[in-house]
Amino acid sequence: MKVLLWLDDNRNPQSPNWIEKYAPEYLNDGKIVWVKNYDEFVDWVERHINRYGLPDMVAFDHDLADEHYRASMYDEDEHYSDYYTDGTFTEKTGYDAAKWLVDFVDEHDMKFPKFVVQSANPIGKKNIIKYIENAKKILDI
Repeated sequence: MKVLLWLDDNRNPQSPNWIEKYAPEYLNDGKIVWVKNYDEFVDWVERHINRYGLPDMVAFDHDLADEHYRASMYDEDEHYSDYYTDGTFTEKTGYDAAKWLVDFVDEHDMKFPKFVVQSANPIGKKNIIKYIENAKKILDI
């Protein structure tokens, strides 16, 4: 059975509009698992790896907590990326989940699953995609 792991604090994956746009192949075929934060994401992968293996596809949102929603996330000149390293965020983002999954698949000698990023945060979306694509090339995952 195909499994889509949907990481998003707000968007319900069962809404046809989201699934049709980002993962239409799961509309009528497969299991959709909705996790809303970094901890639920990690927990689901670790608890289900032996039963399902990795999900066939992961859908990443970037902003997973109220503190992640800032006007500056839409303006690259505002240095939104600095929030990752300056201690501003106490809650982990979808970017952190992507980094964790890269490390997990590398450690376990697996291939990274198909992925999409449905974040409205353009900088966060770009960062997730670039991180995963670079890791896939460098680590051959």
